[in-house]
Formats: sequence, C-alpha cells, structure tokens
Amino acid sequence: MTTTTGSRGSYDGVAAEALATRLHLPTVVALVSIGSTLDVAHSLAADGVADGTLVLADMQTAGRGRSGKRWTSAPGAGIWLTLIERDLDPATVSLLALRLGIAAADALQQFVDAPIGIKWPNDLYLGSSKLAGILAEARWRDGAPEWVAVGMGVNVVPPPDIRDAAGLRRGSARLAVLDALVPALRAAAARRGDLDASELAALATRDVARGRRAIAPGEGTVAGVSPAGELLLELPNGNVVAHRSGSLVFAEAS
Repeated sequence: MTTTTGSRGSYDGVAAEALATRLHLPTVVALVSIGSTLDVAHSLAADGVADGTLVLADMQTAGRGRSGKRWTSAPGAGIWLTLIERDLDPATVSLLALRLGIAAADALQQFVDAPIGIKWPNDLYLGSSKLAGILAEARWRDGAPEWVAVGMGVNVVPPPDIRDAAGLRRGSARLAVLDALVPALRAAAARRGDLDASELAALATRDVARGRRAIAPGEGTVAGVSPAGELLLELPNGNVVAHRSGSLVFAEAS
C-alpha cells in the first residue's frame, strides 16, 4: 500500500480542485511528502483513475531516477510530479521520455537565462549542470500500454548537496511553471509515430552530446538521435550503431 505523510489538497495555496480546473486536468492529487509520486500514480492508475491525473508533492523521500537511483528532495525546492497517460501509441513508448524532454525544454526555457540542453534519453541541462529529469514507466496488458506514469523532477532551487545541479531563475513561481509545463507534456504524450522533423530540429539545437565521445551505452562518437529516438554512435570505421536504451556516459566523465 502507498502511504503519504501530511497529505493535503492544495499546492502553493491553490486547492487541488482549482488547480485541476486551471490545468484542464480531471484530477490533481497534492501531497506534502511522499516516497515517490511515481509510486502513488501507479497505485491510482491501477485503481482506474482517469487519463491526465496529476500527482504533485512538495517533497519526495525516495525519488526515482534511471538505473534505480534514489534521492531526497527538500520541501518546496523543486517540482516533483507524475502524470498518468493512457491514450498512447504503443510503438513509440520507448521514445516517450525523449519526446517529453523536447517539449519540457521548450516549456521551461522562459524560466531560465541560458539555453536548456537535452542529454539523451531523458535529462535537461543548463550548461554542465542538470536541471530536470524525466522517467516514463509503462504498465502493459495484452501487448499494449495500459498506462504510462510520466515522472518529472525540476529543480526550482539547486540542491546544495548535489554537485553540478542547476535551478530555475530566482523568483520562478511553481504554479507558473506548471501552467507552461503540464500542457506541453500532455501534448507531447498524445503525439503519434516517430519524432517528426520539428522535434528532431528542436532536439538538434539543444543536443549536449553530439560530437562527444561516449563509453556507454556503447563506445563511439555521438552522431545524433534517430527518428525512432535511438542514440546514434559513430564507430572509428565510420559505421553508425543505434542504441535504443541505456544511459549515456561520456568518455571524459569516466
């Protein structure tokens, strides 16, 4: 069973019901503290809550990242959310985190003073410092996604105990960020097919990896991203290998 601490029906002074109306969502669940909004969202989705339900928390004590990483966030220092999406293209679930990242970078750009970069497959950066991350966790039934829980964490204030972390511009209001971010995420989740020309162009302008040497998920020089969301690595012999999954690690960071 998912448990919460100090659950409440408001977020930054706005009642959850009013926030749902404001964001054009069926339901908003606002919590003070939770292990992970992803866990709450999966539990709610299994109980049948509507497509577009949003879970928010002031604080997470066991936030989830790639490769099972866990982290704790301070109250009010970031935006920790999970959206439940049900109307999805099964063929493109594997590229969903990247597609959402492209949309999120555009939505968040107005709240920072430098270009937001995208690191395949799911991280947003300001320079060399991480600003936000996205996870898209699917639950499947009979070969189709029954739902996807789209988890996202955005640093409003850089965590003091994490090196190379970035935050939004001082004074950025979380509600204003949600106004821009949530519709962008929902629109991206509703898209069908591979990344289109506009998405690939947007990614190309924000790609922090292209031209850099990688040691994972394979060894080679990053040559971009395919329309299917695959990381393209060029080998010394000129061949290009596509990687659909994994974490990107640069050689200079090893």
